[in-house]
Amino acid sequence: MEYRSFMSPDDSNPNLSSDEFERFVEDQIRKAGISLSEFKVQRLEKLSGSDGEYEIDVTARFRALDGDFLVLIECKRHKDPIKRDVVQILYDRLRTLGGHKGFVFSTAKFQSGAIEYAQKHRIALVQVADGATTYLTRSEQSPRHLPSWVPKYAGWVVSLNEKNEKCFSIIAEDIAHVFLEQMQPGTTPK
Repeated sequence: MEYRSFMSPDDSNPNLSSDEFERFVEDQIRKAGISLSEFKVQRLEKLSGSDGEYEIDVTARFRALDGDFLVLIECKRHKDPIKRDVVQILYDRLRTLGGHKGFVFSTAKFQSGAIEYAQKHRIALVQVADGATTYLTRSEQSPRHLPSWVPKYAGWVVSLNEKNEKCFSIIAEDIAHVFLEQMQPGTTPK
C-alpha cells in the first residue's frame, strides 16, 4: 500500500482573513531570519521607487556577505488561481525598488503561466494550505481525526519540474532553509 497525502495543497483553501493571512506570512518570514544578521520584517511598508510609492505586504531586510538585502513579499488571498500578471507586477516592483528577491504567498493555487514566469525570474511561489495537507496516510479513506501535531496551516513552495509538471515542496513551520536557498544567486525555486 502506498502513502498518499490526505489532502493536496491545490484542494485546500484555508479559512483565513486577510489580516490573519498576512500575519501568518510575516511570522514565517520572521522565523526564516533567525540566523541572519540585522534581520527585520515589516508588514505594509511603503517604499518609494523611481516611478512612485508602493505598499508592500511584507518586507524583509537583512545583512549578509557585507551587503544589505531587500526581499519583497506579496500576500494574495484569492479564490481564483493566481495569474502570471501578479508575478509580473512583483518582478517590476523588485526592479523599481531595488529588491533582491520576491515571494508570492497565496491561499489559491498558481496557474502554470505564473509558475513558469516566476521560475524564469527567480521569484518564489508559496501556496498556503490547510495543515492537513502535510498529513500522509496509508489508508484509502480520510482519517476521522488528525493528530494534534498537524499544523494549522502549511506553506508549499510551488514549481514546475523538467516535464512541466507542478511540484510541491513543504516548508511547514520553519522556512529558514527555503528562504536562504532562494536568496542564492542563480537559483530557481524548488
